[in-house]
Amino acid sequence: MPGEVIDRPNPQPLPSHIEDHVLSLAVKLEKAKLDSSTAKGLQKFRSAANYIAAAMIFLHDNVLLERDLTFDDIKPRLLGHWGTCPGLTLVYSHLNLLATSHDQDIIYVVGPGHGAPAILACLWLEGSLERFYPQYSRTKQGLHNLITKFSTPSGFPSHINAETPGAIHEGGELGYALSVAYGAVMDRPDLVVACIVGDGESETGPTAAAWHAGKYIDPKESGAVIPIVHVNGFKISERTIYGCMDHKELATLFTGYGYQPRFVEDLEDIDGDLGASMEWALSEIHRIQKAARSGKPIMKPQWPVLILRTPKGWSGPDKVHGEIVEGSFHAHQVPLMAAKKDEEELKQLQEWLQSYKPGELFTKDGGVPEDILKIIPRDDSKKLGQQIDTNGSHEELKLPDWKTFAAKKGGQASCMKVCGEMLDQTFVDNPHSIRVFSPDELVSNKLDAVFKHTGRNFQWDEFSNARGGRVIEILSEHTCQGFMQGYTLTGRTALFPSYESFLGIIHTMMVQYSKFNKMARETTWRKDISSINYIETSTWTRQEHNGFSHQNPSFIGAVLNLKPTAARVYLPPDANTFLSTLAHCLRSKNYVNLMVGSKQPQPVFLSPEEAESHCRAGASVWKFASTDDGLNPDVVLVGIGAELTFEVIEAAAMLRRKAPHLRVRVINVTDLMVLGLEGSHPHALSHDDFDALFTPDKPIHFNYHGYANELKGIIFGRPNLHRISIEAYDEEGSTTTPLDMMLRNRVSRWHVVDAALKGAAGNEKVRVDMHELRSNNSHELKKVRDYIMKTGKDPDDAYDTPDFEGGKSVHRDVGYAD
Repeated sequence: MPGEVIDRPNPQPLPSHIEDHVLSLAVKLEKAKLDSSTAKGLQKFRSAANYIAAAMIFLHDNVLLERDLTFDDIKPRLLGHWGTCPGLTLVYSHLNLLATSHDQDIIYVVGPGHGAPAILACLWLEGSLERFYPQYSRTKQGLHNLITKFSTPSGFPSHINAETPGAIHEGGELGYALSVAYGAVMDRPDLVVACIVGDGESETGPTAAAWHAGKYIDPKESGAVIPIVHVNGFKISERTIYGCMDHKELATLFTGYGYQPRFVEDLEDIDGDLGASMEWALSEIHRIQKAARSGKPIMKPQWPVLILRTPKGWSGPDKVHGEIVEGSFHAHQVPLMAAKKDEEELKQLQEWLQSYKPGELFTKDGGVPEDILKIIPRDDSKKLGQQIDTNGSHEELKLPDWKTFAAKKGGQASCMKVCGEMLDQTFVDNPHSIRVFSPDELVSNKLDAVFKHTGRNFQWDEFSNARGGRVIEILSEHTCQGFMQGYTLTGRTALFPSYESFLGIIHTMMVQYSKFNKMARETTWRKDISSINYIETSTWTRQEHNGFSHQNPSFIGAVLNLKPTAARVYLPPDANTFLSTLAHCLRSKNYVNLMVGSKQPQPVFLSPEEAESHCRAGASVWKFASTDDGLNPDVVLVGIGAELTFEVIEAAAMLRRKAPHLRVRVINVTDLMVLGLEGSHPHALSHDDFDALFTPDKPIHFNYHGYANELKGIIFGRPNLHRISIEAYDEEGSTTTPLDMMLRNRVSRWHVVDAALKGAAGNEKVRVDMHELRSNNSHELKKVRDYIMKTGKDPDDAYDTPDFEGGKSVHRDVGYAD
């Protein structure tokens, strides 16, 4: 079936049935009267940028058209997206004017990330490229280098990334630009972020949720976003939803979102239209901010939004081989794909490029003429490609001593509760440089101690409006992630706590961010930034009340797949190790930190000093639970994860009673990366250290919180893997009891005991009774399972903490399921 066929360029939406009076919701303005030199500067800037952008897609040589084009002047591979470029350069030119006229700090966040040719062209014109990349100087040679190397292995890629000066958003996967923009302005009261959102991106779920982000901006403490919806009407091969919505539909939609919509669409005087609209948007922002900062905040302020209607591929070829290009989806990528072999297309390319009059756009030596320079900020710090917040404004946190909040060894404590106490003090000590972004789960996750000295920052709620809260809760994981990215990339520190099972929603966002950060680290000019930090709690082990849908530890694997320079996964076994880990992660830079832990009361196995030493090592022998301090073991039992480690501890206590001749070494691993093959990760243990900890040849049984294949992948390459057995989450679950979750996934204490008995077969004193011991163990397991099925609860003593010194077990309440 053929694709969509349109019969005219730039088709307008059909009229809706909404009454005409709603058009009064759209802001009406007098067009700006630009002086002739400013108007000329804007037009020439745009022409030069569009010329360079188009040339970057096509030209291998002859970049200033100093002779007629030949097939040899065309690149062997034509890569890039033309359709969005004219809109991006149009907006860039007016942001330059706004920054120049008002001495305004502006960051440009670009949703259509494949419009890199447009942004790179603008950066070359303003001189930001040559500052960071001398080979792209504002000379004929510098321009040649930029154009000919674009989308080649030795040049810039086809999408905006961390190598692009001024960028804080990885182009490619759509949906996140708006939330990143809003995160960037938080706690930056003088900053404006202009965010252009394509009408294709506007169809994504993350963008739909992010339109509510303005409701979390306190104008007293934060800057503002100017959202610009670029409605050029088309995606790759069909029309967009917004492109088929008329003014009445869009005006009511954005008014409902909480904005004042302004349509920008006068193609005969687009500079006057957009210039007036930009000035109005900035004046509205200043009006809202002035009210808030004078103590009279406007409840439910209507922030400005610009809806820009211009043709897709504007100023490009009208038609190619009789097919409509400008104002259609055919302009989306490369309009003249056969220009290297088709005479007609080559001729059309030359006519297109010459229509910009390149001889008038550049000086004789290939530089930028004064009439273009006039609209570009003279102060480098105000140029969009050199905003300090995008590459070098990291603020170090003042962290309290975590040991102040430590729990008493031998007692019990919720990891999340003690961390909430520490975070509360961190907010007090750092009132403008750390935030928590979370779905509506903070209280459920027992981190509510953070509310002792702060609150939520939901500005549309009369009970949290204008109170400077450090916590933002919105039931969109995508929006939380975008906020965190924007906030972190502009120099601050963020924390994202979540139910374990739902962090996977932002898996690809996290990966895109990690790609951006990887490339940022490979530049010479982007400074270090805080790590992004996830707390994964309400884990599958204690989601027995919510059921199978809430039992999913897969985000661990997502982080493990990142480059070893970024990936950090921690599973602290108790409150003190979690405090130590949290403090470390908040201090760290450039990583993706994942901390997995329990919110329910857990035994406190280690003192603060022991916890610190254990976390520094990443794994250690727990001598108190081992036989003879772990010397000469028959088998090594390893717990990874709080509840999984508790089952190992219980198993060790059971073995002392049932098989006193069996020698056990108990190990806890809190830093998952130490298990990797030597050299595979900065934290990986050397061969000698691994053998010293786990023995060179004894059977090892892992009781692991995540999926078994994750652990198999980590340890692959270690010698003698035949001696290793692994039990882990096995996609078994339901609405049941905590202990039954252990039983269903074969990670219970009885399963650990059975693995230890089989592993210790080399000990004749154990071997002689093995069949009887395993049979009795299986019988006990069955009795417990039958009890749970009959009563609907776990045995009362199921979570009592064993005493290895001969005393009584310490009773522990398993915790309320919430």
